[in-house]
Amino acid sequence: MYGSSRNHAEQYRKVGISTRVVDADPHKLVAMLFEGANERMRRAEAFLAQGNQAMKGKVIGEACAIIGHLNGSLDHEAGGEIASNLSALYDFVIQRLTEANLNNDAEALRESLAVMSEIESAWNAIPGEQRHMPVAAGA
Repeated sequence: MYGSSRNHAEQYRKVGISTRVVDADPHKLVAMLFEGANERMRRAEAFLAQGNQAMKGKVIGEACAIIGHLNGSLDHEAGGEIASNLSALYDFVIQRLTEANLNNDAEALRESLAVMSEIESAWNAIPGEQRHMPVAAGA
């Protein structure tokens, strides 16, 4: 019974995410990527504190994949120096997350989350009327 309820909850969560993605504009999609990466880093902190190495590694890997996607989708031509700076930050965060995973380094996790939270805040602060313009942060 528990497994079935858990499966239903997971299906419901996936439908909710799918609905958010379908209804989202490009700016919102990038915001969702930031949200997902940061949520995984917070979960990694909790798993590290619990000593759950397998789940810590899994969610750090997911965070790295999301950040890699953000990095890979930067428009360096349109974004110029901003895109280059973001790319360097994303590379730094992936490096720190890798170190956090390999060395069980809670400080590296906190540092990564702080950097990504700062980028997320800046992204979410872009005024609505400027969100339709070509962007360099990830879309």
